[in-house]
Amino acid sequence: MQKTTLTGLAVATVTAIFLSSVPAAATVFHARSQMFEVAFPQAESVDAKDYFITKEQRAAIQQLAVSGLDSDLITVYTAKRGEEVLGHAILDTHVVRTLPETFLVVLDPDGNVAATHILAFHEPLEYMPSDRWLALLEDRSLTNDLRLGRDIAGITGSTLSSRAVLGGVRRALAIYEVLLSEKN
Repeated sequence: MQKTTLTGLAVATVTAIFLSSVPAAATVFHARSQMFEVAFPQAESVDAKDYFITKEQRAAIQQLAVSGLDSDLITVYTAKRGEEVLGHAILDTHVVRTLPETFLVVLDPDGNVAATHILAFHEPLEYMPSDRWLALLEDRSLTNDLRLGRDIAGITGSTLSSRAVLGGVRRALAIYEVLLSEKN
């Protein structure tokens, strides 16, 4: 019993030393308190509205997005200047390869992508989508061609990252379509 405890302690010590010597790859680019200044610099107010979606809404969002949802609680942020709606924003957090990333999808009042902002990226930075690649998503709507290899080129060496962001953008567009669009 004593040998097992010492062996376990030795393994734990070596593991702790190794992990403390590995540099952390996590990078936070914008704090949660800054995200609306980045997304809606002209907004006078940003209101959050929580939606507890039904099974039917969940199925519709997932079908449109061709991507799964992690929760039945969705928060949509709506920015206004006076009574004018400037747009909506939806946070998306998901695992890219083995670590999470969080980004904000900003939609214009008509539900098209206005911008996509990476807020935090915990994978190595060489796998992070560039601002130039994110700009390819601007002015896009939810179409069947909004996919890698169709209208959107993949990122060489960062296929998982580009798929993850594109999936999140498609989810945001589908959420708009199902929950906010005047069609519904």
